[in-house]
This record gives sequence, C-alpha cells and structure tokens, in this order.
Amino acid sequence: MQAFYLGTRIFSGREGLKEAIGESKRIFLVTDCFLEQSGKSAYITETLEKEGKAWQIFSEVNPDPDTETISRGVCRLLEFRPDCIVAFGGGSALDAAKGIRYFAAEHGGGRYRFIAVPTTSGTGSEVSCFAIISNREKAVKYPLVTEELLPDAAVLDAELVCSAPPKVTVATGMDVMTHALEAYVAAGANDFTDAVAEKALLLVKEYLPEVCRNPQNFYARERMHNASCMAGMAFSNAGLGLNHGMAHTLGEHFHIPHGTANALLLPWVLAFNAFGLQERERRINETTEKYARIAVLFGMDGFSKEESVWRLIRYIKQLIRRLGLPESIQGAGIERKSFEAVLKEMAVAALQDPSTLTNPEICTEEEVTELFRKAYDGRGSRKERYRYE
Repeated sequence: MQAFYLGTRIFSGREGLKEAIGESKRIFLVTDCFLEQSGKSAYITETLEKEGKAWQIFSEVNPDPDTETISRGVCRLLEFRPDCIVAFGGGSALDAAKGIRYFAAEHGGGRYRFIAVPTTSGTGSEVSCFAIISNREKAVKYPLVTEELLPDAAVLDAELVCSAPPKVTVATGMDVMTHALEAYVAAGANDFTDAVAEKALLLVKEYLPEVCRNPQNFYARERMHNASCMAGMAFSNAGLGLNHGMAHTLGEHFHIPHGTANALLLPWVLAFNAFGLQERERRINETTEKYARIAVLFGMDGFSKEESVWRLIRYIKQLIRRLGLPESIQGAGIERKSFEAVLKEMAVAALQDPSTLTNPEICTEEEVTELFRKAYDGRGSRKERYRYE
C-alpha cells in the first residue's frame, strides 16, 4: 500500500508564528544555549510576551541530543505543564523537542500542540516523523520514527538562516540533497514523494552554490529553506536508505557533522544502489533508471542510463569539491587506526539503523564494510576512479 501524509500546516515569514501558536496559553520553548545566549531566541519570546503568553525556555540542547538531555527536558516540561511546545533551532533542537514531547506523553503528560521553527536549511525535521537521539555511552544514534513526532505547524522564515556560517550552509545543503536522492529511490517512494523530491533536487542544484557564494541572497536562502522542507516531506513518507544508516554511526563515532557525513558517503552509496559493489555486476534496475531520470532532470543525461548515472555521480563529487567539503573520511581528519578499530561496529550499526530498512537494495555487512573503506580512501579501483572523476 502506498501513502502520502501531510499533517503539518506550513507558514512562511515571522508573521506566521502568531498564527501557528493560536490560542495556546503556556509555551514550552526548546532551543540550544547559543540561540538563547546570543539573544536570537527573542524571535520567539518577543512574540510570546506581546501576545501575553506564559512561557518557559529549555536551552540545554547540544548537537546530537542524547537520552540524558531528553530526560531533563521531559522533567522540566511536566513541571511547567504547557499546552504547546515550540522548537526553535537546527535539527538538534527540533529532534530534542520531538523526543521530549514523545516521552512526556508516554509518562502521562498528554498531547501538546507542537510548532517547529527551523533556523537551518537541511534537516526537514519540521515536516518529518523522524527524530535522531544519541546514546553517548554506546556511541549509537537511535532514529525514532512515528507519526506522533510530526509537528502540527512549521514556520519557515529565511531571515533565520541568512546568518548561518558557511560550513553550516554547505553541510545542511548536502543533507537536503541526500534526503531527496534517498527518498526518490526508497522502498516507500511513490508519485507524490517523487514530485517533492525532484523539486527539492532542482532547487538545491540551482541555489546551494549561490547561497555559498552570496550568503545574503535572501531569494536563494528562501529557495533552499523550501527545498529542505520539501525533501523532509519526501523522506518522511518514502523513507531514507543506507546512506543515512552509515552516516548516523559515522557521525556518532567521529563527531562529523551529519550533512558532511552524508556527503562523504553519497557517491559511493549511490553507485552501489545503481550498479552493485563490483563493476562486473553490471546491475541495471529500477534504482538505476530513477537515478538516470535525475540526471536527465539536471541536464546531464548520457548515451545510456548507465552513463547518465555516472554523470550524476561525477557531478556530486565535483559539487562536494567546489563547496570545500572533505572528499574522503580520511580527508576529514580521521586516522586510519581509529577508523579500522570501529569499522565492524559501524557496519553492523548501519545495517541495524531503521533508515537502512527502506534502502532500495539489500546489502550485507561485508558490502557495507567495503563501502566505508572506499569512502575512507575516497577512491576505488583504477577503473572506478576514472568513472567517478
């Protein structure tokens, strides 16, 4: 059975915040310490004060929120007893708010209206039923996947992302591209998810390089913010794939930003899904055909579907280079000895990650291990290097 669910009402611009909050009277604001200490959280609190709302702020969120942070947030929320939760920040703040809301309800806290206000253009968390919670002790990330995590409303305001540092802009932009590409070929893909994934990819291709060249280009920022949201709609309904399964464990072990981890793996996983691990497999299937369709959409189709996909892969490699991201795990500063020490553990974790369940191709532990090694060196066989470059 196919399904496409849109449960989040989307507002554009700051004026949408008041509309999204509506009649709620007690607001629990989840954000990070930087946004509070820098005064940027005033974007939310000034509106709350103007509207005469009671509010409390929980700003203990760090990158990759962990189970302990969620537990503290649940305790604070249950003490305050709000009727609405507002998540303000990047993917970590939104994921933390989702986790707090979900587990508070499990402890008898009831259902709270939930509004997401993203300050980065990358995760699409404001319209997704996904949240990633870390366990520091076990060095793993647990994806929560349930429609109960879906925000009731999202406020998209490009003003909030115009000051994002270049590294954040690049990493989150590649996260959007990975979301859309994985959703496009995921097990749950359908005509509706394909439509928003395709549009997101076109926007990323045109506007990610532009926002990197000209960070204050508001129109380009707005397009990337919309692309992030549309990619979120796509993967929330279709699922993700092996790229995210591998990126979650790679990022948790070596503290690589999530979007960067996705970019390091993307060319290799895309080639695996399209052709198999070895060149001799010559596997041409529905996944290959869908990637070739993206190449045509990008204006880089070749003489065959196979050549079209290789052109798409080369484009992604060249984009990563142009944006200044590392082109290999080794290039990200990870020592080989440290990498090899956790390689088997990462391969197992990637296979067990819920994101991998919707990958279009079945993979083995040996294949995931080999993909990690290719991504570590940033190269494969001599023939593969020719095709990639």
